Amino acid sequence: MARATLIADTEAAPEADRLEGFAHPRETAVVYGHGEAEQTFWAALKSEKMHHAWLVTGATGIGKATLAYRFARAALARPDDRDLFGDGLDVSPESGTYRQVTVLSHPGLLLLRRSYDQKSKRFSQSIAVDEVRRLKSFLALSAEEGSRRVVIVDSADDLNINAANALLKSLEEPPSRSIFLILSASPGRLLPTIRSRCRTLTLAPLNEDDLQRAVRAALQAANKDEPRPEDWRALQRMSGGSVRRALEFIQGGGFQLQARIDKIFSLLPRVDGRAAHMLADEVQGAANEQKFWLFTELFQETLARLIRAEATGQGHADDVALAQRLIGPARLASFAELWETLARNRAEVLALNLDRKALILASLSQLEAACRG
Repeated sequence: MARATLIADTEAAPEADRLEGFAHPRETAVVYGHGEAEQTFWAALKSEKMHHAWLVTGATGIGKATLAYRFARAALARPDDRDLFGDGLDVSPESGTYRQVTVLSHPGLLLLRRSYDQKSKRFSQSIAVDEVRRLKSFLALSAEEGSRRVVIVDSADDLNINAANALLKSLEEPPSRSIFLILSASPGRLLPTIRSRCRTLTLAPLNEDDLQRAVRAALQAANKDEPRPEDWRALQRMSGGSVRRALEFIQGGGFQLQARIDKIFSLLPRVDGRAAHMLADEVQGAANEQKFWLFTELFQETLARLIRAEATGQGHADDVALAQRLIGPARLASFAELWETLARNRAEVLALNLDRKALILASLSQLEAACRG
């Protein structure tokens, strides 16, 4: 009974990598667009010459975690857990291994991630060294003969320096039949010594067909409506081939937010003050966190798209024309500096939980000043 309570408490706690309203990657049976990576894992698993550490890289939300959990199920599965109708990494959803991995109760699986503080109701800003120290006791436990142990680090980008060094020690002297799956969207920021001990598997953003299949599957599982046929092309462009970004875009009213951003830029060098205050009011507060994140992300990307259009002369015809009107060669450097300033200010607001309305109004004011500069 105590064990059941522990699992229930764990599942009830928020998870930093769960997109509200949708299945978690470990609850997702199929990964789209990464067949070659699956085959690489499957071939290594069959050969019994599995490298002990894998660095799985790629943009946020393209399926790194889904693939990692899919591999973990296959690596930990008993022979009778295999899906009789599948091949490769398929494991029967009715098997004990599948269910245990889904609820993070499998004795051969350890997940290292940012923790959640029930008192403050906030996630830690990084993966702390105490979290990584759980590795020592986990890897010291005796396993059944022939069984494996799988460690998933999701994501290594969140490791603080002490935690990264603690992870490195385990990578240097790994127990036999232990496998590390280290996920990263920014592998260049990791310790070179961590990268050098891993076999790197790089995942590409999803193409249009795979993105549609993945998004439709996620929406169907969540009992949500899919976008209109004419919206898919815009969704591909805005998501950058990321399923998570696409779902955030759909759920957070991304099409409507992008339309408002486009109107803001079309009216430059003047900013409608009343409309700016209304918009800032809509995206502030804890209840609107996802909307705030999405708005600021789309705003930054729109600005970056115009800067690229001016710098290269390439892009959508509307972007090129707007960039020539607002930026021009004389203002290109100042707009690039503005992008960096806005990105830095946004990161500080998110990290320190500062006034979000003030950030929106200041960003629009700085954009207006740059256009008049």
